[in-house]
Amino acid sequence: MKDNLKDLFYKYKELILYVFFGGLTTLVNWGGYWLLADLFHVPYLWATAIAQIVSILFAYVTNRIWVFESKAKGVAAVFWEMVRFFGCRGASFVLDLLCMRVGVGALHINDKVMKLLSNVIVIIVNYVFSKVFVFRKPPEKQKH
Repeated sequence: MKDNLKDLFYKYKELILYVFFGGLTTLVNWGGYWLLADLFHVPYLWATAIAQIVSILFAYVTNRIWVFESKAKGVAAVFWEMVRFFGCRGASFVLDLLCMRVGVGALHINDKVMKLLSNVIVIIVNYVFSKVFVFRKPPEKQKH
């Protein structure tokens, strides 16, 4: 049983770690949003933007080190990895703001409910972006 669980963990390690650190990133996002919107009465779009920026920084570090175990070395490689990561997260940042603006501003959905729905969409989009564009594995050398 123990070996089966270990095998399953290693088989799905990347996805498990993404869900774990994605959950922590979501907590950072939600905690920041709650702190700003409810405690300091910052308007919801500003609170969303600031919370997203903090959570994006947290996500880069955790995704680079633990989830995708980036092999990028050297200033240039890390720089371009960061450009791809922050570029993709910039797109999901706009998606989050758009979801909140439409959901809360136009459809009058409760901001907490809309934040939850928006986060689900953003998490899925971010995984795909990170897997396909940012932390992609280098192609394996063909053996002759």
